[in-house]
Amino acid sequence: MKERVTLTLDSNILKTIDKNIDGFRVKNRSHAVELLLLRAMGAHVPKKAVVLVGGKGTRLRPITYEIPKALIPISGKTVTEYLLDLFKKFGVKEIILAVGYMKEKVMEYFGDGSRFGVNIKYIEEDDPLGTAGPLRLGKHLLNETFIVSNGDELKDINVEQMFALHKENKALATIALTTVSDPTKYGVARLSGSNILEFVEKPKKDKAPSNLINSGFYILEPEVVDMIPEGFAMLEKDVFPKLAEQGRLFGYPFSGYWSDIGTIEKYEKVIKDVRDGKYKL
Repeated sequence: MKERVTLTLDSNILKTIDKNIDGFRVKNRSHAVELLLLRAMGAHVPKKAVVLVGGKGTRLRPITYEIPKALIPISGKTVTEYLLDLFKKFGVKEIILAVGYMKEKVMEYFGDGSRFGVNIKYIEEDDPLGTAGPLRLGKHLLNETFIVSNGDELKDINVEQMFALHKENKALATIALTTVSDPTKYGVARLSGSNILEFVEKPKKDKAPSNLINSGFYILEPEVVDMIPEGFAMLEKDVFPKLAEQGRLFGYPFSGYWSDIGTIEKYEKVIKDVRDGKYKL
């Protein structure tokens, strides 16, 4: 429930506020002021983020015979550190790493996170649990709105804008959607407005409902954790379709950089992109 208030502000402050209004992400002056107040109170983004770094990285062998995917280097930093930089940019400093394969090496490297300017806790998998299973395992840590990100991708997402859309839609889950030129290799989002109706897996190009695909970055409410079955479970197959049926799954299209490092070829591309300045926060 919202209430109307009257504010008296300096005209120069109002001019600065008005520069943020784009009619879409920031709808009007009242909306702009509300977002500024939320930012000042630290309520403009979720406080916690879960990074999924438990996978074996089989497509990156032989590299991952010796190095867990979370510690793969890119221009002097591990891939996970780039994600930490993204979170710190928006003031998200409570990080939970879901670890599995070679977890001792990951935990030794990151420790409590103080060396990286964040606070790190761990969800430890003894057996592979997919993209959803670790969340159920760490339910005691997830009692408020939180972020989930795949750990093998570099991405530049405006977390503040995504969170505002999530709250505005009263979503249980919001997926960051990136645009690809060829959607035939992915699960492609079919939307009504920002509401995700379904993901169409690997459609023919002329049958693709859009060019928007799941970027592996989500904002979730704690209620979603209760929907996850025990053991191995996938958000994409076991949770998101149910939320779509309920009308509580939404998409946030973004235009910033996105690339995964899932194969040797993609890993090489990301290294070149970072060196060439195509990816920078």
